[in-house]
Amino acid sequence: MTRYLIDTNIASHIIRGDNPRILERLVAVPMDALAVSTVTEGELLYGLAKRGNPSALAERVNQFLLRVTIWAWDRKAAASYGDLRAACQSKGVSLSALDMMIAAHARSLEATLVTADKAFAQLPSGLLTVENWAEQ
Repeated sequence: MTRYLIDTNIASHIIRGDNPRILERLVAVPMDALAVSTVTEGELLYGLAKRGNPSALAERVNQFLLRVTIWAWDRKAAASYGDLRAACQSKGVSLSALDMMIAAHARSLEATLVTADKAFAQLPSGLLTVENWAEQ
């Protein structure tokens, strides 16, 4: 079974319920195949704090986090980060620090990264499996 690590931008669309393509794909995947990184969890919680923790949004974020597996960023992810960052740097590719951490985490889990971030298209071929559920 394919595992999917959901990036923060896709998680945000799921929480808002504003992209039918993402929602269609989401319901087609078994819940136990979906996960987020603790890095994404932190980004979602930061977004809440930045907005003053509005109760309706906080409830939606918390309900989302209750329904998906949350994988801790661990030593295996750290090792993957070192390899991925070195490979990217040798090809002149740069990602933001948190994007690199999430990508490395997906790689360490042998999961498909689900993201709408176009920066991941720059990654050298074969380093990471990426799907954009926001596109057809």
